[in-house]
Amino acid sequence: MKNQKTYTVDEATKILENYCAYQERCHKEIESKLYDLKMIPEAKEKIILHLLDHNFLNEERFSKAFARGKFYMKNWGKIKIKNELKFRDISSYNINVALKEIDENDYVKTLQSIAEKKLAVINEKNIYKKKQKLITYLISKGYETDLIYKITNNLL
Repeated sequence: MKNQKTYTVDEATKILENYCAYQERCHKEIESKLYDLKMIPEAKEKIILHLLDHNFLNEERFSKAFARGKFYMKNWGKIKIKNELKFRDISSYNINVALKEIDENDYVKTLQSIAEKKLAVINEKNIYKKKQKLITYLISKGYETDLIYKITNNLL
């Protein structure tokens, strides 16, 4: 059995403060990190409370940053963002707050732009198959089907 480094509560707290300071984190990521550090439940609780009290850990701030980042950097749709936040055990309230960070005009413009770019690279002669490939792609990016159909109908 190999020797596993053990950490005091103070050492683990410092590690997690740095972890949270580097980028926004959610509770699930912190739990996972504490698990990796082999902390006992009482220590985990103490560290999480410290991170919350000192504003290193803030679920609302995390979800807002996550939604903005995934939309503006990766062009994800609201459905994909919502599902990823749910996967990270973010509350419905914080998910709704986060989705409000995305400007509706930007959202439609981005979807339009993605659709145009993807349409340009789909090598398909049959217009129906071409449209289906485009729709499937946009759904995989996490956009709402009603918006997708509206935009694809305008494009094709």
